[in-house]
Amino acid sequence: MTEMNPALDRILTLELARVTERAAVAATHMRGKGNEKAADQLAVDAMRRELNALDIDGVVVIGEGERDKAPMLFIGEEVGTKNGPKVDIALDPLEGTTLCAKNKPNSLAVLAMAIGGTLLHAPDVYMNKIAIGGQYDADVIDLDDTPTQNLTRLAKAKGCAVSDLGVCILDRERHQDLIAEVRATGAAIMLIDDGDIAGVIATVDPEKTGVDIYIGVGGAPEGVLAAAALRCIGGHMQARLQTDSQSQKDRAAEMGVVDFDKKLSIRDMARGDVIFSATGVTDGDMLFGVRMKGNKIETETLVMRSTTGTVRRIIAEHYKLEKFAMD
Repeated sequence: MTEMNPALDRILTLELARVTERAAVAATHMRGKGNEKAADQLAVDAMRRELNALDIDGVVVIGEGERDKAPMLFIGEEVGTKNGPKVDIALDPLEGTTLCAKNKPNSLAVLAMAIGGTLLHAPDVYMNKIAIGGQYDADVIDLDDTPTQNLTRLAKAKGCAVSDLGVCILDRERHQDLIAEVRATGAAIMLIDDGDIAGVIATVDPEKTGVDIYIGVGGAPEGVLAAAALRCIGGHMQARLQTDSQSQKDRAAEMGVVDFDKKLSIRDMARGDVIFSATGVTDGDMLFGVRMKGNKIETETLVMRSTTGTVRRIIAEHYKLEKFAMD
């Protein structure tokens, strides 16, 4: 395992911001135009170009899909100039493609980077997740308990009634029973159309977001990215992979996943030194979206690093509009 040079990774922290900025700006050209695939393709192309310009020896371990399913930033794809540290990369060039296509809140361009061999290698399958902010003890939540049990413990830890809690859940048919149980407790539910990375991160600042806990089944790639973010800013999360077929299990086994029943912690998904970057595509609770203002473009990016606990909020103004147009 190659350690990242301290001076180099300080540079990489800012370079990762450039990567997600470019992906977000590219996707914005299709924001609100109803074409999810086109928006995603623009973000992917921009992110790949920027990653390949970085002095890293990188491998995409969480990506847009698997080699035989997606011709873009697939799991196993090698990126970078090879003149740098070996790193694992988890990415979602356009988290919330539907949100971008419909110009709804919380669409992001997201990327996490860690020392090689320290991010969970998992195929594009489902993942059951539960997450809360770092102001609580880790044992407040347990993936194997019922939603009612988890909400009861959380309310006790927060010193409030269960009915005062806010619960973030993806609006999916598979969550009908979950939603019914949570409603029966009296807790408020924030149903989101997409973008469960932002949903998990929202638990860190419930006073601002109204989200105390995230519960439900979403994508494994989004789960690993959310875990990387919580490693940097604090929080607790448990997860378990869900495979729907033997072929998915075989693919996961090829990636080193042998225990499909294992309850994964944050450090099982993202350990070592992690750098996380997210740029807003549409306005949201965490970041404002890309803004076109006359002869400039404004972006807002959140860049975090686990080792230092540093959180940088970068508001950038881009004046070379012709270069963005060419890219």
